[in-house]
Parts: sequence; structure tokens; C-alpha cells
Amino acid sequence: MKPVEIYTSPLCGYCHMAKRLLTAKGVDFVEIDVLANPDRKPEMVQRANGGRTVPQIFVGETHVGGADDLNALERAGKLDALLAA
Repeated sequence: MKPVEIYTSPLCGYCHMAKRLLTAKGVDFVEIDVLANPDRKPEMVQRANGGRTVPQIFVGETHVGGADDLNALERAGKLDALLAA
């Protein structure tokens, strides 16, 4: 399985939604809390091509986007293929 990174904030409902989906699928992920680690936010913005909102989700080197994008991949049946190594 490809590594998954998710930039989050503890106050973000969409972040919790994305983490619930990944957890339900048995996906291990690295969470980067940009509220607790504000020095990581510029890194997130650069990796996300200017995306400033959380969550920002990465599967391997692929920028998925936010929670809505993650859920859209799941509904389309494409998330499992993206996660596969």
C-alpha cells in the first residue's frame, strides 16, 4: 500500500471525515496537524499547488485534494486502486 499523508487541523470536521474513511478502509496514514505545527503549513501549500485549506491528502506522490475528493474517489471505486502499491 502506498504511504498516505493527511494535513489536518483538530477543529476541522472534513479532516475527521477523511480520517474516518481511511481508518474504516484499514489505511495507515501520517497525520500532520498544521495547527500544532504551523511551520508545516507552507510545505502543505506548496505540495498542494496552492491549496490552503485542510485536509490536504496525499497518496504516495499523488495529491488527492480534500475530503470531498477522497470520498468521490471512493464512490467511483477508484480509491482502492490508488492506494494499492
